[in-house]
Amino acid sequence: MPTILPPSPPRAINPTAGVDATAPEPRQRVMRFSHSGLASAALLVLLVPGAAAAATGDLGAYMKARAAAADGEVAAATSDYARALAAAPDNAVIAVRAYREAVRAGDLALADRAAASLADQGVAPADAALLALARAARTGDRVAAGAAIARLRDDQLRILAAPLAAWAALDTGGDPFTPLARAPADAVSRRFVEETRALLLIATGKVVDGEAALRPLLGNDLASQDHRVAAARLLLGRGEGQATAQLLAAGGESAIAMLRAAATDPTLAKRYAAKPSLAFGASYLFTRVASDLAVGAPGPLTYTLLQAALRAEPGNDRARVLLAGVLARDDAVDHALAVLDAVPPTSLYAPIAATGRVQLLAEDGRDAEALAAARVLGAAPGASTDDVQRLADLNVRLGRPDEAVPLYRRLIERAGAAADWADWLQYGAALDEAKRWDQARPALERAVKLGPSEPLALNYLGYALVQRRERLGDAQKLLERAAALKPDDAAIADSLGWALLVRGQRARALPLLERAALGDPANAEIAEHLGDAYWTAGRRYEARYAWTAARQIADADDAVRLDAKIARGIEALR
Repeated sequence: MPTILPPSPPRAINPTAGVDATAPEPRQRVMRFSHSGLASAALLVLLVPGAAAAATGDLGAYMKARAAAADGEVAAATSDYARALAAAPDNAVIAVRAYREAVRAGDLALADRAAASLADQGVAPADAALLALARAARTGDRVAAGAAIARLRDDQLRILAAPLAAWAALDTGGDPFTPLARAPADAVSRRFVEETRALLLIATGKVVDGEAALRPLLGNDLASQDHRVAAARLLLGRGEGQATAQLLAAGGESAIAMLRAAATDPTLAKRYAAKPSLAFGASYLFTRVASDLAVGAPGPLTYTLLQAALRAEPGNDRARVLLAGVLARDDAVDHALAVLDAVPPTSLYAPIAATGRVQLLAEDGRDAEALAAARVLGAAPGASTDDVQRLADLNVRLGRPDEAVPLYRRLIERAGAAADWADWLQYGAALDEAKRWDQARPALERAVKLGPSEPLALNYLGYALVQRRERLGDAQKLLERAAALKPDDAAIADSLGWALLVRGQRARALPLLERAALGDPANAEIAEHLGDAYWTAGRRYEARYAWTAARQIADADDAVRLDAKIARGIEALR
């Protein structure tokens, strides 16, 4: 059977864009708005207050809130928890659940009330200090900021205390580097200190030293993109256009490209420049840690960090995009879409938010909405290669190969001489699916020529030729090469076995088809091929057994054909 190259992100795609064309089925979402990170998982589990069961107050509202939260209905859950907490402000069980759901929903007024209730009972969650610090940073309340940092220093989130104290010192006109010198010596703390020191050097005008301190921290990973963005915004704030351009000389991701343009455009520079402050530093740090944690299962600390980042700096759209990704993975898709809608079109992260919206809709089974949104992106005059790729992939996924064909062709034309075997394979496969074989064959042959050792290309062309009974000898050679390169692949084993069976080499074909069926027992096409092989070998009972197995998992059109085989057998291979 053919293994069509699955629609996949182009080679240069930024996982923060949030589109994975090979994404799992709805309700199993994986949004890649986050970067693989340092050992932020070393952060300890937050204190979760325990208390007696909720026995007072508005029990109906409490139960409705729990049900809504479990269903991802964030707004409804928050509203009901607010009612339950108002009816029983001293109930710790209600307060902690209200706090967690309020943080998830971004209702920080309710989160503050619930946190205050828990604090009065001596069971305040450790991460509440992050929200308090963010509020103090935003309002310029230096006393409250100091108190929140002190709470962090004595609690489970102490590794954040020194960087935050450094930014607070900058706000008050003190020496921001002194708190960094007193930071813990463990590896995670040291990393955060190094990152903070580099940004503070730039913020205090020591640009050359800051660039030197930043350089060892930068690589090709996505964390490095966030460092570059933060440093570039500070440089723009100081009017350092040339230094900004040098820092962003490499990298084509949307935020980097937009900041690079801002280095020579005063209007853009003013839009994206950052003023060094505790609010900026805290928002960056919280987003930095959350982006590390967001690769795992959605957890309460991730939500608190992202909401605190947005409280400190409401324009932090990197945090907003990450939050949408976490919400989507937590089955709160509608709320995630609303979060993405809050990203303005002029934002550094607007392209990522737009493509993330397409992904969310597609993965939630809203195909028409996803396709409409993808068309807007792909048809725009300045549509990126990534956007065109996503639109083409989505058309294939939705059974619209005719619409995918010109898009894949457009990608090949854009790539020019750099177009590789995968580009041609996707184009050829789309033509094949669109029943344009005369055009598909040369495209697939080009894929094989460019990728002579690529099993996917060899297998697709070989199987396609067998199905059309064209150049069977050449097809068998292609499939034998694919099998030699990838001997454990069930799809390739099936393709080769089927080619051998069609050519009358049943003794060689049968073991391959049996091995393929064992390797992929849920594949209807492989099971049908095995049944055909058994029938031609005179093993009628086993043939009907294999066809029946195929019938259980086949689509409607194939089921009709399989029913006929089960009832009457076959006269010849087709």
